Amino acid sequence: MGELVPARAGQAAGPPQAVAATAVRGLSRFAMARGIPAGPEFLLDYDVIEAFCVAGLDGRACSTRGTYRSALYRLAVPVHGQPAQRATPFAGATAPLPYSPAERAALAALAAAQRDAARRASALALVVFGIGAGLRPGELVALRGSDVSCHGRRVTAAVGGPAARVVPVAPAYAGRAAGLARGAGHAHLFRPGPADRGYKNFVTKFARALAADPAAPRLRLGRCRSSFVCDHLAAGTPVGELLAITGICQAESLARYARHVDGAPAKAVLRAWDRHQQVR
Repeated sequence: MGELVPARAGQAAGPPQAVAATAVRGLSRFAMARGIPAGPEFLLDYDVIEAFCVAGLDGRACSTRGTYRSALYRLAVPVHGQPAQRATPFAGATAPLPYSPAERAALAALAAAQRDAARRASALALVVFGIGAGLRPGELVALRGSDVSCHGRRVTAAVGGPAARVVPVAPAYAGRAAGLARGAGHAHLFRPGPADRGYKNFVTKFARALAADPAAPRLRLGRCRSSFVCDHLAAGTPVGELLAITGICQAESLARYARHVDGAPAKAVLRAWDRHQQVR
């Protein structure tokens, strides 16, 4: 089914194509189990796509179901034209609440209060590259000191993985990011040394074990990333630039963060931005 997700000549498949490929594989399995022929005209029928997203993805997060459907709808348009029916609405999951300025200060103090230097550095890296660069757990775990570059006061982090990109660290965290990078050298910034970095709860387990006042905010990378995205929405960062530095595939996905930001683009505006990009 890979022929349904063509890559541009001379380019490797990026995150949107990876999402589309995953959605097509799931759709193919769903259709096969129901005896639906494998041809694009059958698989990419809008009713088949809807059945897959509603019944075949039952139990998956609404955001995942919506993302898969958007990817499959884009593939279906050249085959069947624009859909005639309204898609089944999925309740969008709200992004975690961003940290307030007071909470951010408390988290930095929490990191500084850890019992040894290595633990303090890892806790601070979680705060700095979470709130300051919006990294996902796997991206933070893989980040090394040598991935951080300084050009005057501008500090950037080169992120690898499926959503590879260069992220400008927020000015409020740039100095601490540079200091952590100098201290780490070529080693990992978060929990350096031998570790099972593929463990999905590697960051969460560390954060839960931090010594903290019961009244202090809990350090969660999801809220850190939400803080980064919401800060850029509040600052009016152009949508294309924000997608590039966050590794988010579709503008509509920003709507779950925009709910926390007064004056952020409405979901309809973000959806229209996606449509405009599709026809370019």
